[in-house]
Amino acid sequence: MAQAIEDWYKQMPIITRSYLTAAIVTTIACTLEIISPHILYLNPKLVVEQLQIWRLITNFLYFRNLDLDFLFHMFFLSRYCKLLEENSFRGRTADFFYMLLFGATVLTTTVLIGGMIPYLSESFATIFFLSNSLTFMMVYVWCKQNPLIHMSFLGIVTFTAGYLPWVLLGFSVLVGASVWVDLLGIIAGHAYYFLEDVYPKITGRRPLKTPSFIKALFADEPVVVARPAEVRFAAPAVDEIGQR
Repeated sequence: MAQAIEDWYKQMPIITRSYLTAAIVTTIACTLEIISPHILYLNPKLVVEQLQIWRLITNFLYFRNLDLDFLFHMFFLSRYCKLLEENSFRGRTADFFYMLLFGATVLTTTVLIGGMIPYLSESFATIFFLSNSLTFMMVYVWCKQNPLIHMSFLGIVTFTAGYLPWVLLGFSVLVGASVWVDLLGIIAGHAYYFLEDVYPKITGRRPLKTPSFIKALFADEPVVVARPAEVRFAAPAVDEIGQR
């Protein structure tokens, strides 16, 4: 059992493995009171006035309590982050990292702007961690890129992957969870999907081209497509020709 888990962990691509590890370690450390969530949460005032820049990163690593909701999000993180990195971004680790960086930027900016809008400020004022929203963004992007895959929710409802984000959003409403967490993920995910997959097809331009300094951080190996070996047929023997 332990060997199977170790093999599963080692087979994860680098970004998925790193993010999953950081999320689990951070959440467990907070649960054991080794570190306090108060030094991790997103606080724009402390970021600007006291230069606590780390909050822009650490708020994406803490997934609250070690409960069923935590396991639920770890499953989605490990599954859809891995699916994106191994398939859509295969051989493009830098592009995948840039996608997460773009999503984190959109989520942070949306929360900051939403906190200044009347009638919305109260809802956004209670959002201190964006880890769940970033996970939801990855789910949304994968679903938009694979909309026809058939899925089942709790073994009851069957649908195609394109509807999964809305099924999860409806489930959040049913259990009384904040819908803003899912909606923020949808906003960030759709922003990336539109700029990366839709807009280039319309205009021929790609606005989300990964900067060269980020590409320099990752040594992506080229994806090699296996080709069948060249088969050479030997010429028939002379006596064989004579028999035909």
